[in-house]
Amino acid sequence: MIDFTTPTLSFPSSGTLLTSTMSLFTLSQTLPFPFPFSSPKPYVSPHRPIIRCANRSPHRTGKRRYPSEKRRLRQIHTEKLNIDAKDKFEGTWRFLNVGVEVGEDPGKDWFRVSGALMERIAKVLEFPVASMLPEEAFTVVRKSLDARKKLKEPKFVYTVDMDVRKLLDLQPRAWEFISELKPVVGFVEHISDEKVSSDLINIIYECKADKEQKESDQGDVGSNGTLKELPYQKPRVAVVGSGPSGLFATLVLAELGADVTLIERGQPVEQRGRDIGALVVRRIIQSESNFCYGELSEILHIPKELNVWQGGAGTWSDGKLVTRIGKNSSGVQTVLKTLVRFGAPESILVDGKPHLGTDRLVPLLRSLRQHLQALGVSIKFGTRVDDLLVEGEVLKGVKVSNCTGDLVSEKHELGFDSTVLGVGHSARDVYEMLLSHNVELVPKDFAINMSPSLWTDQVGLRVEHPQELINRVQYSALAAEVRRGRGKLPVADYKVSKYVTGKSPSDAANYGCYSFCMCPGGQIVLTSTDPAELCINGMSFSRRSSNWANAAIVVTVSCKDFEALNFHGPLAGVTFQRELEKEAARMGGGNFVVPVQTVPDFLANKLSDGPLPTSSYRMGVNPSSLHELFPSHIRKALQDSIATFESELPGFISEAALLHGVETRTSSPVQIPRDVDTYESLSLKGLYPIGEGAGYAGGIVSAAVDGMYAGFALAKNLGLFTGSIESLLGKAQNSALVKY
Repeated sequence: MIDFTTPTLSFPSSGTLLTSTMSLFTLSQTLPFPFPFSSPKPYVSPHRPIIRCANRSPHRTGKRRYPSEKRRLRQIHTEKLNIDAKDKFEGTWRFLNVGVEVGEDPGKDWFRVSGALMERIAKVLEFPVASMLPEEAFTVVRKSLDARKKLKEPKFVYTVDMDVRKLLDLQPRAWEFISELKPVVGFVEHISDEKVSSDLINIIYECKADKEQKESDQGDVGSNGTLKELPYQKPRVAVVGSGPSGLFATLVLAELGADVTLIERGQPVEQRGRDIGALVVRRIIQSESNFCYGELSEILHIPKELNVWQGGAGTWSDGKLVTRIGKNSSGVQTVLKTLVRFGAPESILVDGKPHLGTDRLVPLLRSLRQHLQALGVSIKFGTRVDDLLVEGEVLKGVKVSNCTGDLVSEKHELGFDSTVLGVGHSARDVYEMLLSHNVELVPKDFAINMSPSLWTDQVGLRVEHPQELINRVQYSALAAEVRRGRGKLPVADYKVSKYVTGKSPSDAANYGCYSFCMCPGGQIVLTSTDPAELCINGMSFSRRSSNWANAAIVVTVSCKDFEALNFHGPLAGVTFQRELEKEAARMGGGNFVVPVQTVPDFLANKLSDGPLPTSSYRMGVNPSSLHELFPSHIRKALQDSIATFESELPGFISEAALLHGVETRTSSPVQIPRDVDTYESLSLKGLYPIGEGAGYAGGIVSAAVDGMYAGFALAKNLGLFTGSIESLLGKAQNSALVKY
């Protein structure tokens, strides 16, 4: 086990830095497991903030459901099955789980009703001649691939809506077949005419029109029939962070009439691409413009000369739009349709696993930025928030400095009525700033990412396999249909999980291990923000045509893990992350070289001394003993889980599988408690924490949804919006602790 020094930790307080230097030492034998960390002094806040752990609420299924839940489900099923005869000819019929074998389907990029799909629909309707059914009456709502091994052949699974009125107008003979149609739970449903979710711009325009109509009805019109100009000063709102949550909050507030200033410490995506290029080619990291900081941090832009696998795209991105807060929910659909409005392909509304990439996201982002500026939004790039302006326990503004490269100008103050905090989970200095003002931070469980290609000296590892191997494992004889992202089948991915139990911490007690952020046809990239720390992530181009597949393999850790290492306080998780990242940088040898180990050697606890598989990581790899990076119980949980993954994915354990370290930033290590209705911080009035950095999202879509709901909630607090948020967007989903 390796000992190393914990460097100086700095916490700002009242404009100054309180420095606490920790000494070199090895953890004593009293700890339940060995760990290569220095033990810091317990953190003591002068404000004594409340510390509590956020717990996941279990999702009950099957026999675990409460009797009341079972009764409610039976009632829902009964309601779906009961339909009046006259209602059959109104609204929409939805056909679910309609399967078409891969050999008969046009392929993954076809989202219309094909001849083979129409035959399956005709079979459900018991209509004799499929070719007589008009395609215009049917709409594909969802398309996904089912490649489970128990199937004789992989098939595409569709959800299709049938417009009854349009069908009867075009094919009157269908009347008698619709009259015999009956709902079947999970396969056939009847949907009455209801409000269909729209994009965010149209929703707000409708709100404005309704408001103007009410004002007109109340007589607030001038002699020429136009609305009276009432004396009104726009409320001033700061939005800190231009990630998905910040952008959607800004869009809502600006459309509803607020005077919004969007503050981003990084650079716009065009300049950010040049800064990332300098990092990859010349190993020069810009502390304020990198893979973590900049316009929409989930979007990564790389100069064309670095694009070695996909000609012409000129970008390096991931852009997953998968979410676990319900893709069919009104809020999620609104976000996706808003992305389409600004340039995303309409296929993201149908694809079961939508994914973009920066070749599509960069122009989308530019279009959104121009729209915000046309609304009067002031966008301040290269501007870092250094402190809060608090008067009488109310936030009145922020203190900022202009930072370009390594140059930082003098600080100046900006006053606002409200401040929306939409930073990412890597803004650790922001957490320290919040603590200095007694803003409550709650440490929460988060996942230590380990990708199959990175099981070494880091909080987590990312594992990398040849993409052709994953294609063969998932598709068998049909693997040739992938064709590097241009064939009928999508580039194969996977999702594996294992819950490890034991009798003691040293026996891997109660740890979840699972794959996370799987990137088919992708590459591994650096996400460090400090030259002394090493952290990685996975990305994919939109076509996903590289030679590699990578995924993080993560182990869940909690407050008890931090406390066992003498890491205390709201930022114990941040300290835990940092220690792993520093040890990973030491293992790699510095200069952003990543430590790696083959999967068989990681399981055997030995250094990889033979030739290593090729890696997609561009800045160099170094053979390392990644099995020495983690506490023994976490290492054992990973090893036991990987052995299980091999039974699900034969070939997962092979000499071609390379682990890279370390991946620690799967989600925010803290949560900022806020009011469930107003979204305002419970410990500082005027502060509205949102998105992933605040602990309420995990991915592009869930962060955007959270920012959108928060924008409406704040607009309501400011008197800009008087309607019901739930009536517009549906009930807000609990996106806290949700990942991609």
